[in-house]
Amino acid sequence: MMVQLYPAYPTIEHENAAAVIVNFFAASKETEAILLVNSCARGKATRDSCLDIIVMVTQEVDLAADLARLEADWEQFYENTAIFETLRSAGKSAHIHLDFFDGRFTPQPRNEAAGPDSFELQVGNFMAYSVPLWQRSDYLAELKATWLPYYDETLRRERLAMVRWYCLNNLGHIPLYVERGLYFQAFDRLYNAFQEFLQALFIARRTYPIAYNKWIREQIVDILGLPELYAQLPRLLEIKQFESQEIAHKAAILEQLLDEYAPDQVTPQPL
Repeated sequence: MMVQLYPAYPTIEHENAAAVIVNFFAASKETEAILLVNSCARGKATRDSCLDIIVMVTQEVDLAADLARLEADWEQFYENTAIFETLRSAGKSAHIHLDFFDGRFTPQPRNEAAGPDSFELQVGNFMAYSVPLWQRSDYLAELKATWLPYYDETLRRERLAMVRWYCLNNLGHIPLYVERGLYFQAFDRLYNAFQEFLQALFIARRTYPIAYNKWIREQIVDILGLPELYAQLPRLLEIKQFESQEIAHKAAILEQLLDEYAPDQVTPQPL
């Protein structure tokens, strides 16, 4: 079930900066919608939080010309508008993170050892967990009708099989690295596999995630309703004796959790 979200600015500086951004981009013919995302959209922001904005543009925008012009115009406006300096003074990290998006959600190629990709994160944060600040047309509503409550089942099954493969691949390398005394590399693989486990978990439950490296308790307990699983997760990354078999032992536990909470549903294709 989707929850209706509303802007929750932690300071008047955040709110004023958002209003100025909306006025600036609403005047551009390329702009279809302006979205508030992340902490300010979910009521989790503090005065030190960034103001995260997505400017949705038409799919007719020329990425080599129109988008470059929009970015240049924005940079000039940002540097010469006093309200943004006021925002920066409101908190230690109170900056603006602004990105442009043309409505095309496309999975990107990934490195086998680099951890999860951002496909589900992008769809979730833009479609499910965002707050529209301004809309020109029904473009955003049409996108939401396509991507909510979740994406196509065929794609979902393919994505789950793929993510499980990457997770198991990372886990499978850990005992080999431990045997060679490459403990930091083994831990790096464990942390990447941990995030891929979270990715697979959300795909298995047809639910969009918020992040794989923060807000973990909120996502596992409040969104997925799995407090018994969350109780096991912090311990996976608690290593008492780093140069030992402990990281390999944690990998084995994580593989068990993967099979229990995000079991395979299709046979993955060779990569």
